[in-house]
Amino acid sequence: MHSAPTLIDTPTAPARKRKGLVIGTVAGVLVLAVAGGAGYAYHEHNKPSQASAADCRMAQDLVDQSRKISTGPVPEAEKWAKESGDKRRTEMKDGYLGYNIGTYQGWAVETAKQNAGRSAEVPTKQDVKDLQSEVRGHCSDSGVTVTLPRFGS
Repeated sequence: MHSAPTLIDTPTAPARKRKGLVIGTVAGVLVLAVAGGAGYAYHEHNKPSQASAADCRMAQDLVDQSRKISTGPVPEAEKWAKESGDKRRTEMKDGYLGYNIGTYQGWAVETAKQNAGRSAEVPTKQDVKDLQSEVRGHCSDSGVTVTLPRFGS
């Protein structure tokens, strides 16, 4: 008698499945690692320039001075803005941070003008909040937190 041929699973079938699963897993991990690295590189490339702690301390000092001169006589505010601006441009290494602080200094002079009864455009609360966010972005790695209060508050 002849018996009917039987289908026998070979031991290689489960091994092939296992091998495919391992290769798929390794490929998935590799794709995730590349995507993570690319995301990190993109973040680092697009974050603001990073100022030194000395630049950030200088920025806070200029902000504090700006608050004081914003309430004073306009000629003194203008003189201070010129002198402190010259110092900022020569001593502050991070020009982007310097530009933002220069904006705040200009607002201090405009506030002094408005306080003196002159027509002047002063920043809104949101303007100051947005600028503070920019400044803090430049100082995020320095260990210095720069605070820009709104003028007149």
